[in-house]
Amino acid sequence: MVAIVGPSGIGKSTLLRILGGFLKPDQGKIMLMGSPVMEPTPEIALIHQSIVTFPWMTALDNVMLGLRAKRIPKKEAEKIAKRMLELVGLQGFENFYPKEMSGGMRQRVAIARALAADPVVLLMDEPFSHLDELTAEGLRQDIYQMLFSTDTTLKAAVLVSHNLNEVLELADVIYILNGFPATVVGKLDVDMPRPRSPKDPQFESYLDSLYKYLTPIRVKKI
Repeated sequence: MVAIVGPSGIGKSTLLRILGGFLKPDQGKIMLMGSPVMEPTPEIALIHQSIVTFPWMTALDNVMLGLRAKRIPKKEAEKIAKRMLELVGLQGFENFYPKEMSGGMRQRVAIARALAADPVVLLMDEPFSHLDELTAEGLRQDIYQMLFSTDTTLKAAVLVSHNLNEVLELADVIYILNGFPATVVGKLDVDMPRPRSPKDPQFESYLDSLYKYLTPIRVKKI
């Protein structure tokens, strides 16, 4: 799991959309397992920071929506959707509508929908920002287990977040953006066993390093 951090407005979400093929880069190119990414592809799924579920659809229908593009027969799609809902801990909630679910449950539905399409890479843009801390903490742990479960096709995930504790808790590699125009000013390989505790001295050391990278960079006037 890779994380991208940096000050607000520096282009983290834009970079994520370039990685997903939703925006074209001005320079360079995006490669996925040796092939260029020129447009959105089912192999790359994006989860937005705003919880996106369709209110007129049940949890099951929301997840099945991610399978329509693959033209999977309805019965098979329903079977896959139920398995994904079970994977995210929503077994028994298949017929619930978003208004009947909490924010954490709706975000789980969005994750299940993304995973149902069998992506290779999952892009997450502040996926926990609208949740209370207790719900977010539980979902962070669940998501890490889900992402690297043998029941999914995922090979990698990219997380954008402002929450440095969250990033250190989840990521294996962290890229830090800063400056104007934004550049990669640092990279941290997080070599800590899981589960990770913020009270661990090593955790605090990594956190100090992140704060140093994120100290505002002065722009010289010409």
